[in-house]
Amino acid sequence: MKAVILAGGFGTRLRPLTLDCPKPIVPIFERPFLYYQVDLLRKITEIDEVILSLNYRPERIEDLIGNGKDIGIPIRYMVEPEPLGTGGAIKFASKDIEDSLVVLNGDVLTLIDLPAVIRRHRENRACATIVLTPVNNPSAYGLVETDTNGQVLRFLEKPSPDQITCDTINAGVYILEPHTFDRIPDGRPSSIERDYFPSLITRKETFIGHIDRGYWLDIGSPESYMQAHRDLMAQRCAAGPFHRKPQDFICQNPSCQISAEAKITGPCFFSRDCIIEDGAQIGPESILGPRCRIAADTVIERSILWGDTVVDSGAVISDAIVGKACHISSNTRVGPGALIGSRSVLSPYTRV
Repeated sequence: MKAVILAGGFGTRLRPLTLDCPKPIVPIFERPFLYYQVDLLRKITEIDEVILSLNYRPERIEDLIGNGKDIGIPIRYMVEPEPLGTGGAIKFASKDIEDSLVVLNGDVLTLIDLPAVIRRHRENRACATIVLTPVNNPSAYGLVETDTNGQVLRFLEKPSPDQITCDTINAGVYILEPHTFDRIPDGRPSSIERDYFPSLITRKETFIGHIDRGYWLDIGSPESYMQAHRDLMAQRCAAGPFHRKPQDFICQNPSCQISAEAKITGPCFFSRDCIIEDGAQIGPESILGPRCRIAADTVIERSILWGDTVVDSGAVISDAIVGKACHISSNTRVGPGALIGSRSVLSPYTRV
């Protein structure tokens, strides 16, 4: 069995962070996001290869992940000649595959019960099975209706309040049968949600919606990217370095140098070789990537700093994301919602 991760998106909502770092490998704590998805797939012993469907900055992803030896499963790359949409990307990536195919959208952090989804797919001899997750406001995503047996009846994008008949949305996880991919056109953009799935409904194929109430989050926006870190620290998602740790835990690499005069309020995460000087105040809900240096009398709260960033004395960073190798000069203020692109230099007394 093969799996495909749709990892070709531009990460527009996370710009400028994704100008240099493609969304599939943005760090969640110190791990590239794709690693969390591979963790999910590695639980299925039948899956013997993961295919990454790429388009934007593919060389960055290939250089980082390589052949998959370091993450425990063979990795193959399929680079689209041009953006093909979700449907076109799946067809392009699955050439010569005949067995059932597991597909993940490349921006979904989830702990769904994937073996149960595969069993349901096989029990129903389905052409396609889509994982559905319940949300409070389906109008922000688009709802998916099913009958009492799980047969998918319709997709409705961004319904108005009077059109909402259920709370289940597309979770971006599918089990598909490649023999049905003849409904996807060759060599041009196509949407699995707007083209392929509706064709299954029209033809009355066995198309199952499997509801899973496990953890699920689309990390593609700044707000949800930060929420993923909060959920991991609060153990709402049982993965990463905070699994089975107390909620106020401070996860600190032994190589860090933290002054006894610094004030740390958990939960926090400090990657390797960080330096935190006298009087710095960090936390709660703050993450420092590798080799960050935080000078005296700084304040960092509810923020994420990628690696190799320097913060000078008197700077304040609140509810913000700072990219790799930035220099935040003294007495700078970086405020809520700010995204600072990698290698940025902010002069003293700057306000963002």
